[in-house]
Amino acid sequence: MELSFEQGPIRPPSEAASLLLRLTRNCPWNKCAFCRSYKGATFSRRSVEEIKNDIDTVVKMCRSVQEISRKSGFGGLLNMDVMVKLYNTGDYQLFHVASWLYNGGKTVFLQDANSLVMKTDDVVEILRYLKESLPSVERVTTYARSSTLARKSVEELTALKQAGLSRIHVGMESGSDDVLKLINKGATAQQHIEAGRRVKESGISLSEYVILGMGGKRWSKEHALETARVLNMINPDFIRMRSLTVAEGTPLSQKARNGEFAEETEEEVVAGEKLLIERLDGIQSNLVSDHSMNLLEEVNGKLPEDKPAMIGIIDRFLALPEREKQNFILGKRWGVYRVLDDLRDASNHARVADALDKLEKEGKYHATLSYLKNQVI
Repeated sequence: MELSFEQGPIRPPSEAASLLLRLTRNCPWNKCAFCRSYKGATFSRRSVEEIKNDIDTVVKMCRSVQEISRKSGFGGLLNMDVMVKLYNTGDYQLFHVASWLYNGGKTVFLQDANSLVMKTDDVVEILRYLKESLPSVERVTTYARSSTLARKSVEELTALKQAGLSRIHVGMESGSDDVLKLINKGATAQQHIEAGRRVKESGISLSEYVILGMGGKRWSKEHALETARVLNMINPDFIRMRSLTVAEGTPLSQKARNGEFAEETEEEVVAGEKLLIERLDGIQSNLVSDHSMNLLEEVNGKLPEDKPAMIGIIDRFLALPEREKQNFILGKRWGVYRVLDDLRDASNHARVADALDKLEKEGKYHATLSYLKNQVI
């Protein structure tokens, strides 16, 4: 009988090499206006026994991978020959486990959107069982909502830390209560602050996600200033930038259609990013643009020392002639460019310029940009 264990649909980009282990199904809130994940799906908690059985299955899969390696003449070691053989079996989960082992077998991500809504004692039990069963694991991370974390005591969070929870990823999105209300986040700025401070006090690493452009034209400045204020109050280990995409079928897309929300231009979003970074003060966070939807992926650095360099990148973009900005925006969304320096490739620059001329002549430039952004969510 083929071995299998339950997995959810998403994880952070930083957890690409992690083993995915599902504690809860879908999202208990599932009302954020900008999000299309989990829509139409019912939330449920999995039992401790179910999750332990999944861990046992992963252990068995690890043994299967090693056995395949031995039978292939590689003594249980993983190399590309073994990985290709495992891929060709068509067993996605076995290949997922093999890929995890190939990358060291050190990191695990607990799914889905808010695993810590489970009882703390249950999560502690799962973490301990995970570490005992898979001793190579060094880092365990998960998503959690601020509204959930604000109800956890520092003692509870410390217990999770001691059991093996290394990092919590929180979708803050904005520090503005007006914006949080607009997007129906189900959390306030004060809850973000309280939750973040408790996580930090427990010793668990904290990643806060910010959505650039989330304030739209109406709350653009407030979004930047209030988000910076809240981040300054928390001092998270990581600030992870994401750029807004108004995805079709979401409540936010309906708000955009009826005039309640006006999306910013790419240039306005970048200007808001600059204002936000300028106002980050007194913190030692790592600012990371670790998603291809961000226009300026090279805006990364350690605060405060790398702030001038990050603002310098933004200023470089903002100082480009208008046609060069359009060329870079289209090329980035098209996948031709990755960073500003790619504009120096004369061949690709000419190719994008031709496409830009054609799209503008046909009146399809903005629609094409919107379509391309939706492809990387």
